[in-house]
Amino acid sequence: MYSSEVITPQHLTRKAVIYIRQSTPHQALSHQESLRLQYALTERARALGWPPDAIEVVDTDVGQSAASTSHREGFNTLVGQVTLGQVGIILSYDATRLSRNCSDWYPLLDLCGYKGCLIADVDGLYDPSTANGRLLLGLKGTLSEWELHTIRARMTAGLLNKAARGDLALTLPTGLERDAQGHVCKDANLEVQARLMLVFTTFLQRRSASKVLEFFNAHGLRLPRRDRCGEVVWKRPTVAAILSILKHPAYAGTFTYGRTRTMRSGMTPGHAATKRLPRTQWRIRVNDKYPAYISWETFEQIQAMLTDNYAEYDRNKTRGIARPGKALLHGLVYCGACGHKMVVQYKGGTEYLCNYLRQQYRVPVCQYVPADPIDARVVTAFFEALSPVELDVYTQAMAMQRQQAEHIDAAQRQQLERLRYEAALCERQFRRVDPDNRLVAAELERRWEAALRELSAAETAYNQRGYEATTPLPLSPELRAAFLDVGRTLPGIWATEILSQPQRKALLRCLIDKVVVHRLRPEAVQTRIVWKGGATTTFEVPVTVGAFTALSAAAAMEQQIPSLFTAGHSDEAIATRPTQQGCRSPKRPQVLPSTVKTVRLKHGLMQQRHQSHPRRMAGVLTVPQLARVLAVTPHWVYYLIKRGVISSTRDPTTGLYLFPDCPETLTTLRQLRDERLRQVPC
Repeated sequence: MYSSEVITPQHLTRKAVIYIRQSTPHQALSHQESLRLQYALTERARALGWPPDAIEVVDTDVGQSAASTSHREGFNTLVGQVTLGQVGIILSYDATRLSRNCSDWYPLLDLCGYKGCLIADVDGLYDPSTANGRLLLGLKGTLSEWELHTIRARMTAGLLNKAARGDLALTLPTGLERDAQGHVCKDANLEVQARLMLVFTTFLQRRSASKVLEFFNAHGLRLPRRDRCGEVVWKRPTVAAILSILKHPAYAGTFTYGRTRTMRSGMTPGHAATKRLPRTQWRIRVNDKYPAYISWETFEQIQAMLTDNYAEYDRNKTRGIARPGKALLHGLVYCGACGHKMVVQYKGGTEYLCNYLRQQYRVPVCQYVPADPIDARVVTAFFEALSPVELDVYTQAMAMQRQQAEHIDAAQRQQLERLRYEAALCERQFRRVDPDNRLVAAELERRWEAALRELSAAETAYNQRGYEATTPLPLSPELRAAFLDVGRTLPGIWATEILSQPQRKALLRCLIDKVVVHRLRPEAVQTRIVWKGGATTTFEVPVTVGAFTALSAAAAMEQQIPSLFTAGHSDEAIATRPTQQGCRSPKRPQVLPSTVKTVRLKHGLMQQRHQSHPRRMAGVLTVPQLARVLAVTPHWVYYLIKRGVISSTRDPTTGLYLFPDCPETLTTLRQLRDERLRQVPC
């Protein structure tokens, strides 16, 4: 194939393009001999007959990988020139310089064969339009792609073998660094170590990353972070920064590899998303490899707390952090019918509803349960379980308060010490500069003044806050006694303003794992409390219903109440009988006399005839009596009178609409009811 017969005068009328590429910037700096060999291809183009002014060198892809063409501007320019018929020959050191991907290599061969463009390397000269040339070039492209896979597999195997021992030098988070021998140690700055420990201790106390952020902002504390050059800088804390510290296993002394997975989002190279994997899917984990700030058990506890705080409890089945909402069991309630977690609805009153099946299959909601009676009964059970507990809560709270105040004071003093050092350093730099060099002196003076202002603000804030590590909380003697005897006195302070709603929910979650509710009857909900440790408590909670007919015992009560009234019992006496049998009214846990009266009047049973019997007058019919005869509602008659369809006026003596009680009146009104008449005269 290497013969000048392949080159025709038509090829010589077009350009000869030299394509030069190195895979990485490091290779471009260290492999200079390879670059010289590639640039030497210009001499070969002259030897093949191309004049110097017709030779073009494309080297804009130096430092770019040939795995794809999306980021290679030089290759795309070359393809464009071939498409326009401007290139007679492409010269590269070998096929791997042009492409290591067959999906890019074969379209180039097709294009060169169609446009009559030759391809040459150090081994020979090829014509892609011929069968032999395409065969050899195709083999070279396939081998280059396989070679890339082999190189990557060999390098990955060595990397994984080193990572399995925990010796792979990965980027360390703030607070860990490598010494000159490559050993990992804690940051030499004691303030960095203390500030990171303060993040962990504060989270374990407050159980929320946002609460940690509020704590740091309230005391004017900064977080140590690394800039793009790897230097430690002090920045204002953010939730993302706090979460990155809490979720990094290196602080637990653990080396990890493969905590994330890169997922390609489409067919276009370069469009990829990074997905975090759960701990069970981490590829490599080596414990006790780094100096630890916390233990691995504490790290797992923190991850469980973060997962439990995740707000999407309906989908992820987590409880979520305690929030100020009215529902005390928010995030703890499960449906006893289908087993899914129930959500809270505050519209029209606080309710727990099972919405999962409706979201998935568009079926009706599984069940609605009023929240207030469930919460009240569960709180009572919580007090019963807590009553034998005797805790010296006040002493523990004071010890925690003193320890937290000591940590805050130490962090603020370390921050002041760092700011004093930075101000002194700026002063030394300013005094060493030549006064005549005003460009440098002005900048150093500005830095010194900024450092002094920041130091002055920090000192003022520190003096205003003061140190209250040994000062107890301002508790009244009654509240102090209540904390010392929390098991018996907690029910007394539960409804007061001493405890906030999130604090009440947090107390319930200390003992309760979940609550399963199932409405067995319209007026009763079976409730099962699953306590921490697996013990359960089951009971029924009476709840309200919308109407008397919704009660399960409504039919039995309607049969019993008339017979008891006929026997001469009063409404109050009748109400006690079904109450003793376990019946109730729609809105009360017992049967009310008003409920008895409603049922009695429904059956036409009157206690005093002159008070409650319908008015009857000879020869005439009232509107209710007429509606009963016509089998319509009284509203229908009143509506037609108001519109003038029925011409009638009120009787001046009784103030009622009266109709003659005769067959002609009833026949006329029946025709109006059946729409055979349009209007009835007076």
